[in-house]
Amino acid sequence: MFKKTKHRTKGRGGLIAAVDVGTTKVACAIASVDDAEKIQIRGFGLQESQGLKAGVVVDMDAVENSLVHAVHAAEQMAKETVKEIYVNISGAHLRSHNLNINVNIAGHAVDDADMKRLLTQARMLKDPQAQKVIHTLPTTYSIDGARGIQDPRGMFGEKLGVNVHVITGAMGPIFNLIHCVERSHLDIEALVVSPFASGLATLVEDERTLGVTLIDMGGGTTSVAIFHEGQLLYTDSIPVGGSHVTSDIARGLSTTLAHAERIKTLYGSATSSVSDERDMIVVPQLGEGRGGGTQQIPKSTLINIIRPRIEETFDLIKQCLRKSGVDHLIGRRLVLTGGASQLAGIREVAAMMLDKSVRLGKPYRVANLDLAEDAAFSTCAGLIAYAHYGEHDIPQTKSSKPRVVPQAFLGRIQGWFR
Repeated sequence: MFKKTKHRTKGRGGLIAAVDVGTTKVACAIASVDDAEKIQIRGFGLQESQGLKAGVVVDMDAVENSLVHAVHAAEQMAKETVKEIYVNISGAHLRSHNLNINVNIAGHAVDDADMKRLLTQARMLKDPQAQKVIHTLPTTYSIDGARGIQDPRGMFGEKLGVNVHVITGAMGPIFNLIHCVERSHLDIEALVVSPFASGLATLVEDERTLGVTLIDMGGGTTSVAIFHEGQLLYTDSIPVGGSHVTSDIARGLSTTLAHAERIKTLYGSATSSVSDERDMIVVPQLGEGRGGGTQQIPKSTLINIIRPRIEETFDLIKQCLRKSGVDHLIGRRLVLTGGASQLAGIREVAAMMLDKSVRLGKPYRVANLDLAEDAAFSTCAGLIAYAHYGEHDIPQTKSSKPRVVPQAFLGRIQGWFR
C-alpha cells in the first residue's frame, strides 16, 4: 500500500514532527525512522487543549499556548528543536468531493505533464461556500473510456481521465489554525485531515483494498473515512464526540466536568450488564468543596446517560454513510479509533447499529509500545506515517528516485494512496 519516499520534513537529522490539535488535547510527536523502516518516537508532548470547539479555533491565544507547551515538551524529551510540523485539521466544515476530470492528449504517450494538468484542474475547484482545497487524491485513471488504470504513463490515447477525491475546508477555520501555528514560530509542512491520518496509522492493507469504514472518535468531533481498493473515497465529520458524553454525565449527575471525565473513564460503558443495579458509584456534588457532599448512584444510571449519546453518534454516522454514495463498496468492515472509541461497550453498539464487523484500531506503525497501544494517538501517529510513507500526486517511475517538489502550503500537491 505504501511506497517509501524521501522524508519531506526539513528538520535536522531527518526528524519528523507531528502535532495533533484536538478539541480535548494537543499531542506532539517527534520521530525518526530506523534502518528497518520502523518509526521511532524520540520525543512526545501532551497538553490539555484550550481554545477549540468541535475542531475549530475559538480562542487563538489559548490554542497557541497549548500548542507551544506540547511542542516544547516533545523537544525537551527528544533533545531536538523542530521548526516544521505536520498538522491535522478536523471539523464539520470539511467537505468531500468525488470528481471526474478529462484532458485531451492528442494521441501521444501520457507523461507527467499530462497527469499534472489533470490534478491542476481538480485543485481549481470553485465552491460557492468559500471552500479551500486541502487534499487532491487521485483514485483511478482512464484512457479513452477504459477505466481502472492505476498508472497511465507511457500509454497512448486521445483522452486521459482521472477520478479524484478532493477534500476541502472552509477558509476561515483553515487560516485561523495556520495563524495559530505561525504565532507559535512554527511552519506547517502539510495539513492533513484527521481521518485520513488515522487511516494511515491504523488500517492494514487488506482492509483498505477490500473496503473499510474508519470512524475516528475524538473529543469534539467524530470523523468518517471510507477506503476501497487502497484509496480514500469519502470523508465526513459530525460535531459530536467524547466531550459531549462527559458533559451529559456532568449535567445528569450534577458534578464537575473533571469528575464526570473520571467517572466516564473508570466506570463508563455503552452497554449494560446484570450487576449494574448493584454496583454503586460515588459522585462528588457540584459546588461542594473538598470533602463535601457526595451521592451514590447505581452504575445503571450512568449507563442510561451514556447510551443515548452513543446511539445518537452512530445514527449520525449511519446517515453519513448513506449520503456518501459509495456505501455499496465498503462491505461490513469497520474500524473504530480515537480516544472516545475506548469507552467500554462501544464496539458492540457500533456493530449492532451499523451492522458491521468492528475492531478497535491502534497506531501499529509506530515502534513505541505505549503509543502503539493507545487509540487516542492514532491521528498523531498517522501524521508521522503521512510524512514518511506519503506519495506525491504524480508517481515516480520505478527507475527514478523519489523527489521533493517545494510548493506553497495551500497550493501544494498533496500525498496520496497508490
